[in-house]
Amino acid sequence: MHFHDYLRHDATSLAALVASGEATPHELLDAALARQAQVHGRVNAVVRLMEQEARRQLAGPLRGPFAGVPFLLKDTLQDYAGLPTTNASRAMRGHVPARHAAVVRRYLDAGLVVFGKTNLPEFALKGVTDPELFGRTSNPWNLAHTPGGSSGGAAAAVASGIVPMAAGNDGGGSIRIPAACCGLFGLRPSRGRVSAGPDVGEVWFGASSEGVLSRSVRDCALALDVLQGAEPGDPFVIAPPAAPYAELMRREPGRLRIGFTTRSPIGTEVHPEAVAAVRYAAQLLQGLGHEVEEAAPEIDGAALATSYLHIYFGQVPSLVARMKALGAGGGEPELMTRLLVTLGSAIKAPALTTQLAQWNTFARALGRFHGRYDMLLTPTLAHPPVKHGAGDLPPAQQALLGFLQRTGLLGLLVRLGLLDSTVEQIARDNLRYVPFTQLSNLTGTPSMSVPLHWTADGLPLGVQFVAPFGREDWLLQLAHQLEGAQPWFDRLPAMTREGTQSTSTVEVTPV
Repeated sequence: MHFHDYLRHDATSLAALVASGEATPHELLDAALARQAQVHGRVNAVVRLMEQEARRQLAGPLRGPFAGVPFLLKDTLQDYAGLPTTNASRAMRGHVPARHAAVVRRYLDAGLVVFGKTNLPEFALKGVTDPELFGRTSNPWNLAHTPGGSSGGAAAAVASGIVPMAAGNDGGGSIRIPAACCGLFGLRPSRGRVSAGPDVGEVWFGASSEGVLSRSVRDCALALDVLQGAEPGDPFVIAPPAAPYAELMRREPGRLRIGFTTRSPIGTEVHPEAVAAVRYAAQLLQGLGHEVEEAAPEIDGAALATSYLHIYFGQVPSLVARMKALGAGGGEPELMTRLLVTLGSAIKAPALTTQLAQWNTFARALGRFHGRYDMLLTPTLAHPPVKHGAGDLPPAQQALLGFLQRTGLLGLLVRLGLLDSTVEQIARDNLRYVPFTQLSNLTGTPSMSVPLHWTADGLPLGVQFVAPFGREDWLLQLAHQLEGAQPWFDRLPAMTREGTQSTSTVEVTPV
């Protein structure tokens, strides 16, 4: 199949071509592999090729709604039996799970042909994708910029045309942030909608959810139908949708009440392009008949950020300890991860428990907001996709912190409170570009990033919608309506208009 024929179909349409006999799964896989070879040296989205596994999958019967469609996993939490799950960390290169994660099994049961794994920051801890193990991933819209993170490899793979849809997960914005950076649709399901099992009950105390990044809303709806539902032993089971999401999506959303805000909840600057993105979305929504006004939940944004960062810092020591127990030993984690282990180890159990209890406060306040408004509209990002390295600590500060960490002085200084200003700076720098996404993670509510705005420099900048718990159907209905009003499927980076000359000499080296 010619690349430009492949590119004009979403995953749902490709599956229909296979079902009708107009295309074969082999042709689709060949097209995906050829495109991966063509862009790998510039984009670096795929860090492990699984062509042999994909060919074996094609040798058997393919069933399910996505039968024959090429697909990529994210190299964390999505264990594929017999292959390493590295978490983009040198320390995890030797970790080979013995069984599939539940989400991987469901993807395979849906007929998706898994041929690789995508890049992410080490342990999915950042909103950019720049691991030392695999190297940074670039944004297909402008290679000097980040595709976001932590599902940055997935987003870059979709935006560059390797696949129409790829797997991600979202513990602080990790589906929505890269979707916003790369002009894609990304939905974070409600807590418990998709199982994290069997080896994990709840990731990040339930803040993280599994989902996909896609070019069409219907692909996301159908993928959610594939993924949703509990596994035996899950912590809790939430009510299933009234009908398949692929069907619910096509229903009119009715007249929605939508409150919007462009103010950063932590008081940091919001770029004029992000403000413009929300105001344009508000006008578009009004034109579609929705009731839109400026309003925000009565939530202390600084307190929410503090709570999130306690969880963010606090779970890293446990995560690294668990990885060591699983056999990690290929090398030390990156400096920032080691710093987070030290910072997180200084958080005492009462403080962590107090911050976890705060989640209920935020959820109740958001619930009161949803008593007046069906949706909350915000920027997804407070700034257009940044250039590579824009959020890095200065080299001198990295060197000092590295010395303190190696000598054991860092832990002592943190415990004595002598580095509070440095910790606050790291925390503030970590959230200044992405202060809007954590609300959904801590409250467990579903949210989505919708690609409605491009900057004057031609970079995508999505907007975020947050819905009440369990109302993924409302999000999908609204997204489908917006997609019809302002289609984005064919709005693609210039690199997708290239010729199709193969660059198959570029290979992904297994780790």
